[in-house]
Amino acid sequence: MPLQTELTRRLGITVPVVQGGMQHVGTAELASAVSNAGGLGIITALIWPEPEGLRQEIRKCKKLTTRPFAVNITLLPALVPPDYEAYAQVAIDEGIKIVETAGNSPGPVISKLKKAGVIILHKCTTIRHAQSAVKLGVDFLSIDGFECAGHVGESDITNFILLSKARQTLNIPFIASGGFADGQGLAAALMLGACGVNMGTRFLCTVEAPIHNNIKEAIVKAQETDTALVLRRWRNTTRLFKNKVVRDALKVEKESKTGEFSEIAPYVSGKRGKEVFINGDPEYGVWTAGQVMGLINDIPTCKDLIVRIEKEAEETIKEKVKLFTAPSKL
Repeated sequence: MPLQTELTRRLGITVPVVQGGMQHVGTAELASAVSNAGGLGIITALIWPEPEGLRQEIRKCKKLTTRPFAVNITLLPALVPPDYEAYAQVAIDEGIKIVETAGNSPGPVISKLKKAGVIILHKCTTIRHAQSAVKLGVDFLSIDGFECAGHVGESDITNFILLSKARQTLNIPFIASGGFADGQGLAAALMLGACGVNMGTRFLCTVEAPIHNNIKEAIVKAQETDTALVLRRWRNTTRLFKNKVVRDALKVEKESKTGEFSEIAPYVSGKRGKEVFINGDPEYGVWTAGQVMGLINDIPTCKDLIVRIEKEAEETIKEKVKLFTAPSKL
């Protein structure tokens, strides 16, 4: 029996599972595979240096799936920030009905998208930020726990607390993000009040993910202890796969006398991180991964993964329902 939630009903998907918007990874190939399997695939806008690149990728994805898919627009600090509103306009022009937003000061982008009737999923790491997003008119919140890959925020709140707090305080539907890889996790998220889950690292380790197989194998071999938090000194805390480059970066971060970001910049180069996914050397540069690596044991297709998650969630929920027994007659 299909799991129907607010997420599946409003987005037109069949399984309440969303693919995380991942830099270098969220391409038409992966997004379409997730959407064809019943989840919500996401194209990451800023993979392309110019908005026209995003336009071509959206058109490519439309040829690969007739199912709903979304675009991720993440607003991050930069000396010369991208033209975020131009990326949003491309999504609108190409008929995208769902956009995932994240990052700093998303108000103008969200306003532009809402005026065009786009459904907004906004990702945040604290309830305070979630409440601010509600005021901006977002439709769903993606609550990102401390377990997640990439930018974890500065509050260090794990999902068990964060999701329960969201259930208590938020008046719009939310998705659980960070630490999810299987149907038992989906069932747990639903019990805590979420209407679905967002998975990044788990989809990174699938057949269709456009990265070198060596990196997928590294994820399978990794444990939940094989990540590290970098850039806390600059209040841009990021969870990365723990390799030699990350260990060297942490040494610089701890021992720097000046605190100048320029000292650590060469170690956290996004360009080298991109090369990791191409050359297959997990030690070559920094790359994001969540603690959920410890739960990942294989490299399935997106279809097989989502079918398995749906089945596991259904079986888990049915099994727990059996805990309720008729009261005994005294």
